[in-house]
Amino acid sequence: MSDFLRNTIRLAIFILLQVYVLNKIPALHQFIIPILYYLFILWLPFSISRATLLLTGFITGIILDFFMMTPGLHAAPCVLIAYLRPFIINILAPKDATGFSYREPSPKAMGWTPYLVYSFVLTLAHHGYLVLLEWLSFGNFFHFVIKVIASTGISMLLIITTELLFPRKLKFRTNTA
Repeated sequence: MSDFLRNTIRLAIFILLQVYVLNKIPALHQFIIPILYYLFILWLPFSISRATLLLTGFITGIILDFFMMTPGLHAAPCVLIAYLRPFIINILAPKDATGFSYREPSPKAMGWTPYLVYSFVLTLAHHGYLVLLEWLSFGNFFHFVIKVIASTGISMLLIITTELLFPRKLKFRTNTA
């Protein structure tokens, strides 16, 4: 299966899961929002260009905004994490090329600790920006911080569960591809 087709199917699955399952869960608490759709951006191949990554982030967010009728609310955080992703990967990438030979980020490709740091930083950036845009001001700073931390925690739990339940078959990078 081509990378484009596989990623298109992933995008559809993540958007449908977010819209029809996670958004329908009764509120656990006013501060906890389960969000998983942005994992699609985290799973994109290492070799994707920055312009394509930003465009993909925008398309991911705008599709979710279409379903949720929130113009631009999810597109902005998705573009932010698409912008930050290459920098985080460069910081966490091993200096020798042999230790980083897979095509896309995963616990198997990066190791659990770097992958969790990668996921946590981008999740925190996504949720912080999303909550800030929802409120359009800090309002009560304590509530802002609690909502970002609680949503980040539940989303990290969902990411870890997804990685454990659905391990991906990873391909090695080649010099010809």
